[in-house]
Amino acid sequence: MTAILLENNPLLHFSGLPKFEQVKAEHVSPAIDCLLTEARATIEMLALSSDPVNWDNFAAKLEDMEEKLSRTWSQVGHMNGVVNSPELREAYNDNLSKLTDFYADLGQDERLYTKFRALRADKCFNLLSSSQKKIIENELRDFRLGGAELPAEQKIRFKEIQEALSKLSSKFEENVLDNTNDYALYIEDTSTLTGIPEDVLQTASDAAKEDSKTGYKFTLHFPSYLPVLQYAQNRELRETLYRAYATRASEFGKPEWDNTPLISQILKLKLEAANLLGFPNYAELSIATKMAESAQHVNDFLHDLAKKAKPYALKDQQELNDYATKLGINDMQAWDVAYVSEKLREEKYAFSDLEVKQYFPENKVLAGLFKVVETIFGVHVIKSKASVWHETASFYDINDYTGQLIGQFYLDLYARNNKRGGAWMDEAITRRKVANNLTTPVAFLTCNFSAPVGDKPALFTHDEVLTMFHEFGHGLHHMLTKVDDYSVSGIKGVEWDAVELPSQFMENFCWEWDVLRHMTAHVDTGKQLPRTLFDKMVAAKNFQAGMQTMRQIEFSLFDIRLHSEFDPYGSKTAVDLIEEIRDEVAVVRPPKWNRFPNNFTHIFSGGYSAGYYSYKWAEVLSADAYSMFEENGVLCAETGKRYWQEILAQGGSRPALESFKAFRGREPNIDALLRHNGMN
Repeated sequence: MTAILLENNPLLHFSGLPKFEQVKAEHVSPAIDCLLTEARATIEMLALSSDPVNWDNFAAKLEDMEEKLSRTWSQVGHMNGVVNSPELREAYNDNLSKLTDFYADLGQDERLYTKFRALRADKCFNLLSSSQKKIIENELRDFRLGGAELPAEQKIRFKEIQEALSKLSSKFEENVLDNTNDYALYIEDTSTLTGIPEDVLQTASDAAKEDSKTGYKFTLHFPSYLPVLQYAQNRELRETLYRAYATRASEFGKPEWDNTPLISQILKLKLEAANLLGFPNYAELSIATKMAESAQHVNDFLHDLAKKAKPYALKDQQELNDYATKLGINDMQAWDVAYVSEKLREEKYAFSDLEVKQYFPENKVLAGLFKVVETIFGVHVIKSKASVWHETASFYDINDYTGQLIGQFYLDLYARNNKRGGAWMDEAITRRKVANNLTTPVAFLTCNFSAPVGDKPALFTHDEVLTMFHEFGHGLHHMLTKVDDYSVSGIKGVEWDAVELPSQFMENFCWEWDVLRHMTAHVDTGKQLPRTLFDKMVAAKNFQAGMQTMRQIEFSLFDIRLHSEFDPYGSKTAVDLIEEIRDEVAVVRPPKWNRFPNNFTHIFSGGYSAGYYSYKWAEVLSADAYSMFEENGVLCAETGKRYWQEILAQGGSRPALESFKAFRGREPNIDALLRHNGMN
């Protein structure tokens, strides 16, 4: 019976694309158990082999094992994120523990570590490809960071910490998702809703009907939440929604969703793990695999950027306060900022997000995005078919100029219940060449935009267009790699603080007239975005750039200091720390009851611990890289070819700084970032 189940288990299908329509929660455990049994057998075989170690009989075998495990688990993790259910969540968490246990053991296996050291010391090492050499160097580093050199009793404790952190991180994200999904505000009085866009109201009305209620339903999902903060004239309504959003997963809600104790536990365990490995704090452990040299290096970078940005931020704040007074708001609060900002922008630049949104229907935006990619890289993006997890998800092929398939991607654009918030790219299948068999890379591209309303297409704000280009940049990094070795193919092996370079790079095209005009058509008239409106958008591009930069610096400083100097055993809390940092850098202060740390999933469950600074760090790289396109022509195919060859194609096969210098011809320079943000 088990053999039959395994034979028909869609998660054990490796010869093509995933079979999402067949995957059920009940398939997860049998598939993972099967793969872990195979993996352990492989490890024992390799560890006990007396053959002289080489790439083919050792490292390549581990690559095979890792690729199968990763391909199956990526499907499970993806579905847990986009079509979450109690059954799938339980299966995900049960098997997350098994995988954490397996990888903890793998990272501490002295037998494999010894063989990798022998492989590195062998004279044949110099005959390997650059990507194979990089994989071996990475493995040696990761064994050290995985606890392979620890004494036996410390290995046991280190493994316990890894398993506990895995569970706590998953629970942290679940609490935020559950709190977000649970909240609903039903409103009957239409006078309360003055100012909110019609399409948002229609969606809210439909949502209420789905719950068998009259009136309108508002939630904490971004397509519902943000328009209320931006447009609702009713200040009390804005405050109600803001308070619910800002206190998610805190002591102000259901006790079982409170992330406060989880933050303390996570920080204590991370500190203990770092100390076991000989690091003074978790930040130094995290930075050991990044471009930055140290936590102090990151602090210096952030404070230097803050010094340059704060005068602009203070000017932005003063302008906002003055305008709030004109609107009759003499004590501007956090729930007023988006509303006053939108009103100020409308007056200052004579346009609104709502007006711009009418020119960005989904079909035109996608066509425009694909046109950019096709022009600068000489590829073709074609709608295709594949099994998907939800009826609104779609699938595409990317072919090179000869018609050869080089990449594929899934696209899941709309917000819905049981889908975690935000936008992200993840790996479905990674490029790898074995013998003459080349595996095509496949990406998941996920957003949380407003779905179509009635018979009209989905309409995107310009910020959402930027988000789509951003995630597609990550996707290109994964799909346009030319590295044939799994562990450094695409985004694998790329330093975390460089991984945002290709994504932020793509955002720049959204500010080019020759790009943007081709992706616009008014939803009612079909007319192209007027040049006059585009010019207003460009004029407003750096509207409140100082404030926005300082906000990112605030989050980044909180993250790096939380993981470098904060004492999780002391009396000070994470909320106390962010208040201290706000004293230093914030120009707009949230209320004392704001619990941002409790829903900061990036650093507590998303892999950005002691790495949130990466967004600003990589922005320096991306702005400087894009400046070469500005010099040569923003749609220059020759520059695009060089960018593909030196950055996208290289994946993690060499240090990111080397790839940047190979493309740009020099070290990165912060000047382009300051110029792009109007702060030079």
